[in-house]
Amino acid sequence: MKKIEEYVRSIQDFPEKGIIFRDVTSVLQDADGLALAIDLMQEKLKDVEFDLVVGPESRGFIFGVPIAYNLHKPFIPIRKKGKLPCETVSIRYELEYGTAELEIHKDAIRPGQRVVIIDDLIATGGTNEAMVKLIEGLGGKVVKTVFLMELAGLNGREKLKGYDVESVIAYPGK
Repeated sequence: MKKIEEYVRSIQDFPEKGIIFRDVTSVLQDADGLALAIDLMQEKLKDVEFDLVVGPESRGFIFGVPIAYNLHKPFIPIRKKGKLPCETVSIRYELEYGTAELEIHKDAIRPGQRVVIIDDLIATGGTNEAMVKLIEGLGGKVVKTVFLMELAGLNGREKLKGYDVESVIAYPGK
């Protein structure tokens, strides 16, 4: 059996010179790679007590829903602004190249619920930090965040100090 790292395609000099782009689509398009990624991410939750799985649009959905299904937990989507049909709360946050805004349904999380965040990648940590603020603003408690990949050179964990953060694969660079 191949290791999970062998399913990730690395593309040199994309989106700019000096960057190695870690392509998750090569994991998704291989049934064994996808199953292994989900299994390895889910393994990081084996001793965690939690009530809900939360994942951001869109790759957090890809990995979060099967984990929620396997563990018989509800899945709560966090989406880009304007995509959810009911009353929402939102947060605007900074990106390296501008700003973005995320939303969650106002009634998606009840006070005291323990939440796990699942996503494909942690880079600078800005998106995850925004999700934590949304969840905590509704009274939820983030008990763990799990990523398939981490670009350790971008120091995303710094924005998540005090939280239990794990990644399946950690790349030292950007």
